[in-house]
Amino acid sequence: MSTPIAYLNGSFIPESAARLPVSDLGIVGAMSVTEMARTFRHQPFRLDEHLARLMKSLDYVGFPISLDMEGLRRICDEVVATNAALIPGHHDLGLIVFVTAGLNRTYLGRAAAQAGSTVCVHTFPLPFELWSDLYDTGLHLVTVPTRGIPDDVIDPRVKHRSRLHWHLASREAHQVDPAAMAILTDQDGNLTETATGNLCAVDGTTIVTPAAHVLEGVSREFLVELAGSLGLSVVHAAVSPTDLAHADEAFLTSTPHCLLPVTQFNCSPIGSGKPGPVFQKLIEAWSQVVKVNIREQMRQGAADRAEASCMS
Repeated sequence: MSTPIAYLNGSFIPESAARLPVSDLGIVGAMSVTEMARTFRHQPFRLDEHLARLMKSLDYVGFPISLDMEGLRRICDEVVATNAALIPGHHDLGLIVFVTAGLNRTYLGRAAAQAGSTVCVHTFPLPFELWSDLYDTGLHLVTVPTRGIPDDVIDPRVKHRSRLHWHLASREAHQVDPAAMAILTDQDGNLTETATGNLCAVDGTTIVTPAAHVLEGVSREFLVELAGSLGLSVVHAAVSPTDLAHADEAFLTSTPHCLLPVTQFNCSPIGSGKPGPVFQKLIEAWSQVVKVNIREQMRQGAADRAEASCMS
């Protein structure tokens, strides 16, 4: 096939035809759980861990699906294999699996109750240009008035698409620093996470990452493994704004870009204001495991996409 495919409710179809009706509760009420994995050398990375977390999310929200984890994996493998053949060998894909609560009964009556949950799997070429420069310059983070959703409203271990509070937080962050990303605080004022990743602060050879009120990131857990192999320790504990401001260095873990340095917090530099040595060790170790120079892939991939855009 010369065009990307997607899986939607039991069928493999052209990606361009994968659309939800306006009555789907994923649109009507943001009732959707999701996972994002990525490929390295066109092979899904840590897909089992992502799918296991998705199954836990589905159990929590009560969206019934007829597929088990192995069935979902087979679908993901087929979608990735087909779509990876359509991109350059040194590029990679983001892989999305999402499940919604199905159709809105208010709109459709009893017919909606018979439809069941919506299940979709699709991919997209990773937009390297969004992150390529940040490996050298680092991210800016700022705290904002918007707080994270309390645990007694939605368990933070559920990866869901109720994202309006993140939109509001991003607007607040850009009022402080147009280049910044928001990091939310919990009800006690401790730092939690960003819209896209888990926070890690470095104190000597110890990496401290928030213990509560955050998604249990698959990439963060992989970082824990890498850190141990490099003689670094990882502590899950409360991280206050003061802790981050006085950290030696900091970074975020996230599926598409793996690891990005944080060089500024609330308009002040963290450490030297440049990516630190612990970040450098970790991103190099990550690259060795996946057999891809992650920073170089981002740089070259961004250049390739810019060239393709100019030619189109």
